[in-house]
Amino acid sequence: MQPMLALLRTFSWQDLRHHPWRSAAAVAAVMLGVALAFAVHVINASALDEFSQAVRAVNGQPDLELRAMQGPLPEALYERLATDPQVARASPLLELSAVAQAVDAAATPNPTRTPLRVLGADALLLPPMAPALMPRPWGGTDRFALFAPATVFLNTAALQALGLPTSGPQGDGPPPTVLLITGLQQRVQVQVAGTVAAGGAPLAVMDIGAAQDLFGRQGALTRIDLQLQPGTDATAWQRTLRAEPGWPANAVFAQPGDAAQRISNLSRAYRVNLTVLALVALFTGAFLVFSVLALSVAQRGPQFALLAVLGATPRQRLLLVLAESAALGLLGSVLGIALGTALAATALQLLGGDLGGGYFAGVQPALQWSAPAALVYGALGVAAALAGGWWPARAAQQLPPAQTLKGLGTAASQADRGTLGLVLLAGGGLLALAPPVGGVPLAAYVAIGLLLVGGIALLPWGMAQLLAALQPLAARHTLPLLALERARRMRGSAAIAVGGVVASLSLAVALTVMVASFRGSVTQWLDAVLPSPLYVRSALSTSGTTGTEAALLPAGFAEAVAQLPGVERVQALRASPVQLSPTLPPLAMLSRPLGDNPAQSLPLVGEPLSVPAGRVAVYISEAVVDLYGVRPGMEWPALSESFRPLAPDGYAQAAIFYIAGVWRDYARQSGAVALDRAAWLHLTGDARASDLALWPREGTDTAALQAAIRTLAATHAGRTAGAGDNGDALVEFASSGAIRDRSLRIFDRSFAVTYWLQAVAIAIGLFGVAASFSAQVLARRKEFGLLAHLGLTRRQILTVVAGEGAAWTAVGAAAGVLLGLAVSVVLVHVVNPQSFHWTMDLAVPGWRLLTLCAAVVVSGTVTAWLAGRAAAVRDAVMAVKEDW
Repeated sequence: MQPMLALLRTFSWQDLRHHPWRSAAAVAAVMLGVALAFAVHVINASALDEFSQAVRAVNGQPDLELRAMQGPLPEALYERLATDPQVARASPLLELSAVAQAVDAAATPNPTRTPLRVLGADALLLPPMAPALMPRPWGGTDRFALFAPATVFLNTAALQALGLPTSGPQGDGPPPTVLLITGLQQRVQVQVAGTVAAGGAPLAVMDIGAAQDLFGRQGALTRIDLQLQPGTDATAWQRTLRAEPGWPANAVFAQPGDAAQRISNLSRAYRVNLTVLALVALFTGAFLVFSVLALSVAQRGPQFALLAVLGATPRQRLLLVLAESAALGLLGSVLGIALGTALAATALQLLGGDLGGGYFAGVQPALQWSAPAALVYGALGVAAALAGGWWPARAAQQLPPAQTLKGLGTAASQADRGTLGLVLLAGGGLLALAPPVGGVPLAAYVAIGLLLVGGIALLPWGMAQLLAALQPLAARHTLPLLALERARRMRGSAAIAVGGVVASLSLAVALTVMVASFRGSVTQWLDAVLPSPLYVRSALSTSGTTGTEAALLPAGFAEAVAQLPGVERVQALRASPVQLSPTLPPLAMLSRPLGDNPAQSLPLVGEPLSVPAGRVAVYISEAVVDLYGVRPGMEWPALSESFRPLAPDGYAQAAIFYIAGVWRDYARQSGAVALDRAAWLHLTGDARASDLALWPREGTDTAALQAAIRTLAATHAGRTAGAGDNGDALVEFASSGAIRDRSLRIFDRSFAVTYWLQAVAIAIGLFGVAASFSAQVLARRKEFGLLAHLGLTRRQILTVVAGEGAAWTAVGAAAGVLLGLAVSVVLVHVVNPQSFHWTMDLAVPGWRLLTLCAAVVVSGTVTAWLAGRAAAVRDAVMAVKEDW
């Protein structure tokens, strides 16, 4: 150990002092990969922890929660459970979504609106069940205010969002008043009487009876929290309840932690994909470490040979280079952990906990730093550096001392049949067929790694075959023949130089094809789901209540819009959540006119099935197939049961749903079910709509039509257009083109990091070419001297070097494209379906790939020429004179 430390302090440190920027580049590459991966982990861990705490605070400490699959629970069910001898406590709750606005802010030109979750609860049951929700009246407030009508208690997030003081009114001032908007036709004012301790998103708590009266929800509950008697078998008790006559079939029991587990499972694939994408930078960083150390070992060849003569064993030389790579990796990892922490803190401060997936939108978590996670990601950085330093270390180990001291370089490469590469490629192909593990395509990621490593390992054999085929063509031309013979006899070195280009270009090609395929499929999907030129929805949709009842347009509004002059056709669209399983996120039930040809309204995968008599057709998204295990041609009893309590008097009872087809949906990862609008109305009688699709008549003035619809919305809301709440808009409009452009801009912004990673990967690959050629030229000084004595000019020698660079990078570009296409097939057809439960069509952007390859070949040729020019400046005569 002592001799090794002495060599590191003297031998290695002196090289670092003479070439600091080269080592700094390797450290920076490792640092960047570790920083990106660790930042993604910290952000997601912080967001998930904050979300879990908020769920625990709001849900309290019950043993079970009872909810309906869709719609409300009947209040009579609470009486049944509260009197059950196995139930210690039963707490009824009513949840609503609203948009809140401080009344004092209504006179401002642009009043701040905040999405608010309103929770009606029985205050007498909150202390033992959910103490964080217990109202805390402000000083001077009547202690019975928690039972008063139109009175709420806000958490800190809601007070701050509304600009209200957290300590209550000053002096004898009146309590703050807040306007709650829960729909186009419902606006109520409530007084703020105090606070609640629950954290998380903005929340308001009020008496459940007062909430039912205020919002017109008499007899309706959202959930019932249950604490069972000690010793009760919860599973057996649930089974007994379900067997009772009259027990609602759409009632679902859930564990308190199911909500946090659902969001964790839903976001897991997204988090893993982001982490893997970040580790691409670390993968390319390993190649940069390889290039730096390969050049360093080549430059210090005589010194390593002298160490061998002085007694250093091959194993000691191997360990010395590995120690240098470990030192680079350790420094890069430490700096990467620090940079990743800073990036995560900045992102949490500026963007919150959401990284673009929409899973933690609105969450503002505190930084959750984990020492074990830091050690894991730091170890990954060191491992990447060691992997990059292994081949240069092997070169130092196998270095022939006498031959190196004479400047004769290394021996020619031995024959390679490519067995290892073929085995790795076959293993990658087999792993690509494996199913996901816990919803994450771990086998597919390993398959991609095997394909990359196998393709690079196959390079020496592939280059030997190619060079042997090209040898007759170059036999009559001196300079090409020199370049070809050198590459053929030293194909191992050529493969090493090309390896960086192959790795970086294959990743760039794979990401390019994947993004192009995804973007093309999303474009086709948008064209299919946005058939009309104009869309109308509630203005509350932009306030964070999209998909909730607060953002619904009232019944009859679509029919009234259809009667306006200039409107050719109107289609009402409705989206509502359905909770079929307590362990899975809610489904999106979409009702829209489908008619006899659903393929015109939905991007179906395959042909729709004919529907048997007495069945109602539904069309499921690809995510539903994976998550619920249902297929076209099957009936879906669970979905039928979820509709049973929704049918009011005079309407048909729930029908038997028949799965008639599968469609692509890139908007809802948790799954969606499409149902014809007529069937929805027949089953529920609920004519409210989330959006309206409009087809204006030809020549209609769009601005005048929008003004007429705004006036109609004001009439339905019982207000005068432009007179309520400072003339705020009740509805908003968007053209299909605007929605399409905005969606694609979001898509491009989400994948902007992939373009940056491609540029970094290719730059590192070209740096590897430069380092490899510099090392080769240094090792071939006497060869160049001999060529000069034979009559070749310096320009001709550099032409040979540039020719080798062009040939090698051309081979690397071809191999990189083929390997990248193979990886892209795994990304498109395996990783995406297993991660996000949607498929896409493979699209190869030929011209873009051709341009990318041409740029790499030109850059590689120029890089090789510059490296040769910089390294071959020594006097060739003096190089040969050493052997005289």
